[in-house]
Amino acid sequence: MKKAKETIRLDHLTIGYRTNGNVAAVVTDICAAVREGELTCLLGANGVGKSTLLRTMAAFQPRLSGHIYVAETKLDDYSDSRLARTIGIVLTDKPDIHNMTVRQMVAMGRSPYTGFWGRCSAADMDIVDEAIALTGITAIARRMVGTLSDGERQKVMIAKALAQQTPVIILDEPTAFLDYPSKIETMQLLHRISREMGKTVFLSTHDVELALQIADTVWLMSRSGVTTGTPEDLALNGRLPAFFENSSITFDAMTGLFTLNHTTDRRARLTVAAGADARRVAMVRKALLRNGISAEENYETCKEHAGSCQNETQQSADIHVTITADAYSFNGQSVHTIDEMIRLLA
Repeated sequence: MKKAKETIRLDHLTIGYRTNGNVAAVVTDICAAVREGELTCLLGANGVGKSTLLRTMAAFQPRLSGHIYVAETKLDDYSDSRLARTIGIVLTDKPDIHNMTVRQMVAMGRSPYTGFWGRCSAADMDIVDEAIALTGITAIARRMVGTLSDGERQKVMIAKALAQQTPVIILDEPTAFLDYPSKIETMQLLHRISREMGKTVFLSTHDVELALQIADTVWLMSRSGVTTGTPEDLALNGRLPAFFENSSITFDAMTGLFTLNHTTDRRARLTVAAGADARRVAMVRKALLRNGISAEENYETCKEHAGSCQNETQQSADIHVTITADAYSFNGQSVHTIDEMIRLLA
């Protein structure tokens, strides 16, 4: 398999600010690379410097030391016009634009190519319409930008970046303010763009679970530096759980994802009847954990109705729950929904 080409390389980069002759470094000595045809997600706590890093990589603010190479050329050596044809930017800020259609907004992505007067040719508008189609927003192309939902607006800004026809797209928290289905759609769209169009897509996000499921490469950023790797390698080498794990969450080594730590002070014995749906068992366990009850399972064959199972090896437990194919028994009382069962705890 051919190794993916490095599009962006950070060489001992230090980021931060210079104000009134004073230098304030945010993160020092960053060495990392972003590859062509991949979706790379930058993860880290609030205030750690993710936006500062993105702004520095996009040439919005100067580096303190070290170098940034884009397509093997130092970022400092790029002219404004060449940079506009190399890196597309999608920021978190919502555009405060009302008197403009979606198609007109996407067409603004052609500005690096339209010359002094900024007039789009027929060929430019073909590129605009292609970007609109690729992002799935053809149906709203004639709507005014001010009438769009957050999810629709984000797709428009991604389409604008596609119309810019840059090999690199950098996005600052593209899933912020979106509902969960829109978050998934946006991340899947960006992953598809990276794979099918060979784009280098680099973004920051706080949606850790989503990033771990869809990113090709993850950057874990802290004040001490940046650690990179695939989500799977970072899980196996312990960097991922060490980075996020605390008393409230724990890392599931089998799924490579994080789960909540529930504090429990009671125990339940689950008896699972033959034919009981595994999903019902999982949902009962989830509901009990949410209410501070740990559960242990005992599988056995029992009669059809809840309450008819007899556990020959009763163990010490505050609560006894039997799960059958169509009902539950809570301490001997038959119920038909988990809601009814949990209300019996009161």
